[in-house]
Amino acid sequence: MTAEYRYDVEVLHLLVSPAHAYFGRAREGAADVPTTDAEEAELVAGKGIVGDRFFGKAAHMDAAVTVFAVEALESIASELGAGPFDPLVTRRNVVLRGAELAPLLGHEFILESGSDFVRLKAGRPAHPCAWMDQMLAPGAHKAMRGRGGVRCQVISGGLLHRGPAVLVSPVPLDPARAGEATALRPSRLP
Repeated sequence: MTAEYRYDVEVLHLLVSPAHAYFGRAREGAADVPTTDAEEAELVAGKGIVGDRFFGKAAHMDAAVTVFAVEALESIASELGAGPFDPLVTRRNVVLRGAELAPLLGHEFILESGSDFVRLKAGRPAHPCAWMDQMLAPGAHKAMRGRGGVRCQVISGGLLHRGPAVLVSPVPLDPARAGEATALRPSRLP
């Protein structure tokens, strides 16, 4: 990284789940799969989070870890007049407080926690699935668009710990905008 901007953040949750919970039709209900809100998670370069459903899966190597700002979920709950929502229901791996994430798309960044750090590359937005309407509240799928977090590739592994952390970014971020939706590109579909 050339420029370096440092932001104090908090790692609120580290979701590790060996299986998908949301597949098939929502009316059939979510799968009952084990999920861990870990105190720490081990990330491996090029593979993802040890023990997670995307770990080492070729189709997900460039997007094995999803980073999400809890402020987005709080804004969605407020807009829908619902909640508060459990951040783990969104199935995002790393839930942060204090981080605007959209400007990180296409960039490598570092999360320092404890005496450890990991380097991630934010490759694409984490689009919500239609399950959010059932799991959070009616209208949550649409409300979450543009603020579902970022899908990341692990560039250099290490441990992430829940608690105080530092996000090191190559671009300036505005933590006050963490809950705002980013502009979505118009669909190519009619």
